[in-house]
Amino acid sequence: MSWQSSASINMLKQRARLLQDIRTFFQQRNVWEVETPILSRFAGTDVHLDPLEVGFSGSKHYLHTSPEFAMKRLLATGSGSIFQICKVFRDDELGRQHNPEFTMLEWYRVGFDERQLMDEVSALLVYLQDRIAANSEFSEAVSEETSLDGICAENIERLSYRDAFLRYLQLDPFHVSVSDLKEAAYKITDIDLDSDNRDDWLHLLLALGVEPKLGMSGATFIYDYPASQAALAQKGEDEGGNVVAKRFELYVKGVELANGYLELTDAEEQRLRFEQDLCERQALKRKELPMDEKFLSALDAGMPACAGVALGIDRLLMALLGTRDIKSVLSFSYDKV
Repeated sequence: MSWQSSASINMLKQRARLLQDIRTFFQQRNVWEVETPILSRFAGTDVHLDPLEVGFSGSKHYLHTSPEFAMKRLLATGSGSIFQICKVFRDDELGRQHNPEFTMLEWYRVGFDERQLMDEVSALLVYLQDRIAANSEFSEAVSEETSLDGICAENIERLSYRDAFLRYLQLDPFHVSVSDLKEAAYKITDIDLDSDNRDDWLHLLLALGVEPKLGMSGATFIYDYPASQAALAQKGEDEGGNVVAKRFELYVKGVELANGYLELTDAEEQRLRFEQDLCERQALKRKELPMDEKFLSALDAGMPACAGVALGIDRLLMALLGTRDIKSVLSFSYDKV
């Protein structure tokens, strides 16, 4: 039975330095650190995410998939801009880039829009890359297992969702028919997707035809997603008049690192979206989940205009150091617990 750690001690020391550097970055920007509960009576309603269930005092509880709802309750209480580094949990996620327990950095900037938040995410990436590059002792110690790929302001690209589809698939995602989406998908995969849902085919094409080509020489932001994929983001219009979700995702070497929103503050609209999610989950025969009424009450009381982003720490460390397996940056991966 193997008892040793998944990651090398040198890697774990670098992980500790990374966490320290992240805290320094936010301290310099007057964003303060908070802690919120991992355990909740409620769960997120995301159609494609399942939380881990735990029992307490005879009642069903959930380990959070993100600290989002609790942090937004703090924002509504008047916290101002905040960040958190915490463990999060997701069921049925295991692989080279996934572990059921992982570490997330999440932060909210009061008064920012999604473009300003992309600026700050870019600044964080460059700051952390510079800190790693300056640490010659570490880079020499682990040079055999990693290869530093520089991320600088000049190689961080921003690409709209529409332009990404046009560039890599020659499709306009806002106007192409579902039948044409299916035809394009069958050219690159033999996956048998039994669906006439437009977003199902867009998700598939994004995952197989676009994402693997993003951030290959630095980092790429994709922004202005279809309005049907807004989740907890506000909606608006792009330059072409298409209704879009004001959100973004960040990719490095084809791997998603972060997901950010211009946050929705309308409690009634958010409730409608949650109810739609739950209907979709029921149709797909996924777990029934309780809607977070305390979060909705906080929105109803009034949450300030803000933008927020969640960034995977483990994947970030993989990207900064050029490693390809999440096990290499975890003290003990799932197979070691």
